[in-house]
Amino acid sequence: MQMASESCAAATAAASAGIGVNWGMNGDHLPPEETVVSLFRSRRINKVRLFNPEEAALRALRGSEIAVILGTFNQDLPRLASDPSFAARWVNTNVKPHADNNVRFRCICAGNEVIPGGLAEHVLPAMRNLDRALRAANVAVPVTTAVHMATLGVSYPPSQGAFSDAARPVMASVVGFLAANSYPLLVNVYPYFAHADNPRDISLQYALGTSDGVVVHDGSLGYTNLLDAMVDAMYAALEKVDGRGLEVVISETGWPSAGGFAATRENARTYNNKVVSRVRANRGTPKRPSSPLETYIFAMFNENRKPAGVEQNFGLFYPDATEVYHVDF
Repeated sequence: MQMASESCAAATAAASAGIGVNWGMNGDHLPPEETVVSLFRSRRINKVRLFNPEEAALRALRGSEIAVILGTFNQDLPRLASDPSFAARWVNTNVKPHADNNVRFRCICAGNEVIPGGLAEHVLPAMRNLDRALRAANVAVPVTTAVHMATLGVSYPPSQGAFSDAARPVMASVVGFLAANSYPLLVNVYPYFAHADNPRDISLQYALGTSDGVVVHDGSLGYTNLLDAMVDAMYAALEKVDGRGLEVVISETGWPSAGGFAATRENARTYNNKVVSRVRANRGTPKRPSSPLETYIFAMFNENRKPAGVEQNFGLFYPDATEVYHVDF
């Protein structure tokens, strides 16, 4: 097991460089998987998140050196949690053959945004069963889950960040598992929605990351942008459940280019280029300035099968692979 742990640590360190994107597929007339991988490589995108096992996408990623976060279907969590043999089949079908064929897995993500909620109780046992299955298959890949900011009951000021009563028990157990294995936590962070829900108190410049100076003072720390403040609120919440030092990965962030309040191509271009710039600069947050944030932009393509409005307009590209706006990767 020592060798597996060392391999996981090496994979984590190697994957921390660069910027990723979410490869959503909930749209019509999207490009073939091989074309998408070629597009990743031409834009120097070296990490991708797949929300669930897509065989054609995984085959296209073979030998690409693109690091892959692979998710499970949320509806599979109860069975993954209760049936170790199902978890083993999941790994041996969706991970092992691709890992053996030069797909570089960053981590396996057990569920997306199910804490708190009816599926939350299944997350930790599913993670444990997947972890055991990966070890049995001799595939050294971290296992985690993805949460959203709604797990927090308090998020302002950032130093007072704390999980809600509904989320705290599950998050405490999940954090314990992640910390014991040195695995990261995936967090979906959207300043856009915070601004759209409360534009009176959260300015557009603060949400976009274009403020000239400190907007929020929190003790000795100053915040010039909302993304930093949201991540530091999550760090503070993690510390309250013995998760001090736990690595956080921004598994989703982005800005819509149409379909709602403040959703313009110019705002989307500004926000996402700011995100790329911060990743390239290896910059952390005011609370953890020496901890650069591995970050995945949502999303690669506009997805017309999502609910009408902003949800259809988070893509960097149209389905014909032309740019919605330019991001300098």
